[in-house]
Amino acid sequence: MNLLLISSSVVHGYGYLEQPEAEIRRFLAGKKTVAFCPFAAHDHDVYTAKVQARFGEMGFDVVPIEKLDRAEAVFVGGGNTFRLLKKLYETKLLNNIRDRAKSGMPYMGSSAGTVITCPTIRTTNDMPIVEPPSLTSLGLIPFQLNCHYLDADPNSTHKGETREQRLLEFHEENTTPVLGLREGSMLWVENGTITLLGMKSARVMRRGQEAVEIKPGSKVEL
Repeated sequence: MNLLLISSSVVHGYGYLEQPEAEIRRFLAGKKTVAFCPFAAHDHDVYTAKVQARFGEMGFDVVPIEKLDRAEAVFVGGGNTFRLLKKLYETKLLNNIRDRAKSGMPYMGSSAGTVITCPTIRTTNDMPIVEPPSLTSLGLIPFQLNCHYLDADPNSTHKGETREQRLLEFHEENTTPVLGLREGSMLWVENGTITLLGMKSARVMRRGQEAVEIKPGSKVEL
């Protein structure tokens, strides 16, 4: 499989998909047509127009996800993960996308589009604004991701749970490892090798173990 899994399409100080642009161009080198899945957003037309304009600047043509069979790559955008997964089940595209990705079609995700490559969406940050028939997602990678991962601020007066505390709750009920993917970071999956790329380290959490940090350029083994 060939996957580019971006934590966030917008990074502080950069425009839409500007920070990962070099990696996107490298990932899609030699490809021309990209099928876009806008299901994580409410207004599909507005979202699609935005992506068409941005990918057009990079030299790629964007077609609707319904034309997946005619495309050379697929991009699943960010938004609400529950809404995205529900729509993929409703349209019966979940299996099609999984099959194409497993057969080698380049898959690029951002935020929610990245989270659905996990076995389930249980480590998303989103509210369950809709109810999909299952939390089981694409299962293209064997571990969970938490995109937009935030470290605790020692100076904050906020008394709610930190992101890490939430993920520790996940491990009270589940054994699957979790990778906290900070904004400005991404995973490149190629021929079974997973590499962390981008601006920041990622946080690896395993049940019953202390969390550890891995640096950009490192291989991810979970």
